[in-house]
Amino acid sequence: MNADERIAQSKKEYVIRVKLFIIKTLHFLITVGLFYWAFLFFRYREFPQIKDVAFRYNYFVTLGFAALILFFNRTYNSFLFGYTRISMLAFSQWLSQFFATVMIYVAVSLGWNHFRNPMLFLLLLVGYAVVDAVWSYVGNWYYYRIHPARKTLLIYRNMRDRRRFGYMTGKPTERLYRIEKELQFDGTFDEIRGELENYEAVFVAGVNSRCRNGILKYCEENGIRGFFLPHVGDVIMQGAEHIQAYDSPVLMARRKIIKPEYRLVKRIFDIVASAAGLILLSPLFLLTAAAIKLYDHGPVFYKQVRLTRDNRQFKIIKFRSMRVDAEKDGVARLSSGDNDDRITPIGRIVRKCRLDELPQLINILVGDMSIVGPRPERPEIAEQYYAQLPDFKLRLQVKAGLTGYAQVYGKYNTDPYEKLEFDLLYINNMSILTDLKLMFATAGVLFLPESTKGIEPGTITALDYEQEEQG
Repeated sequence: MNADERIAQSKKEYVIRVKLFIIKTLHFLITVGLFYWAFLFFRYREFPQIKDVAFRYNYFVTLGFAALILFFNRTYNSFLFGYTRISMLAFSQWLSQFFATVMIYVAVSLGWNHFRNPMLFLLLLVGYAVVDAVWSYVGNWYYYRIHPARKTLLIYRNMRDRRRFGYMTGKPTERLYRIEKELQFDGTFDEIRGELENYEAVFVAGVNSRCRNGILKYCEENGIRGFFLPHVGDVIMQGAEHIQAYDSPVLMARRKIIKPEYRLVKRIFDIVASAAGLILLSPLFLLTAAAIKLYDHGPVFYKQVRLTRDNRQFKIIKFRSMRVDAEKDGVARLSSGDNDDRITPIGRIVRKCRLDELPQLINILVGDMSIVGPRPERPEIAEQYYAQLPDFKLRLQVKAGLTGYAQVYGKYNTDPYEKLEFDLLYINNMSILTDLKLMFATAGVLFLPESTKGIEPGTITALDYEQEEQG
């Protein structure tokens, strides 16, 4: 691609971005506008004259709602046209509106010292569902119209790296990137340069760094979209600090040092949130405990040794979902999900609703865990991971958590290499805002059944490195 073609392509991309920005802004204005008029009716019990409602209070409440909508839209990736199914796009929008509406309703009611009938806001949420469905359909349709499928090349080192991309067909991205050739390769960039010609996008996984850097520069120079699955080292470098003390740009990478003020605020939040959760969810705790006890008269809770910060061991507490003799052979193994015959009928319901995780609020309250952090592993399984992936220990720089990047964006059977990358991403970006986003993002995951899928039957862990060199 010559210079004139690159300039023309850049201008075209800019125009497309402007059009999409207008579509997204229109949806945002409709959302906020509907809330404004609904709030006026909620407050005055009728639609008043414009001159009678120009009070700063109404504007401040609406502004607060708008800020919450922006926060939740970013949390749920609500504007990710083309890469998300219409149903999930509409759901993420509605979930943002739901949380924003509920939070404003509670805040206003507390300020008024009484709770009015929320029926108007419930009707508003129904209206939002209709608007979101139409907007998501039109938005995705238009996105696909202005983004014809790109001729795509898939490059990977081995079959394990190929599996990291998952199934490329049957997903929304199939309409954006048409895989025309898959190439298993791990040589030099000069050897593969000719293969890149005539492609509009390239997916790369696992190839050596020198070759990958060559592909990266080639994509940059020729206006090709490049998608690269990162190495652990890439993720660590993202958290490196720029040091302006030398004649050349220098990045300093070191073990994560958590700021004392953040650790204090995080601990206070963990205590308050876990205590409130235990109180508010106590009826659900009692019902779940009774159901487990009545089914087979076994213990209600299941305690298991796990690892947290600095490799310290603790006993995690969960509602028991398996038979009492589930590990009578003494072998520590992960669940294979719905295919696991060790799970009791009550346990299947408990797992489906994520109720088995609730007792971990006790672990958080006493300080063994945090609300947000890497998922704690069993020592026996962690040792197997360390043998093949020594860097897996880097997850233990921070306290284990109930939710986090790996729990939200990965799956139960996520490859340990990818789990490590997810956890390092969190460690690099730890902040109160990040924690809040992950907590609310977890609410969306509760409606995704694939996130509870287990490992393959007959296997012990999610580790598959022994198959790395096959293929």
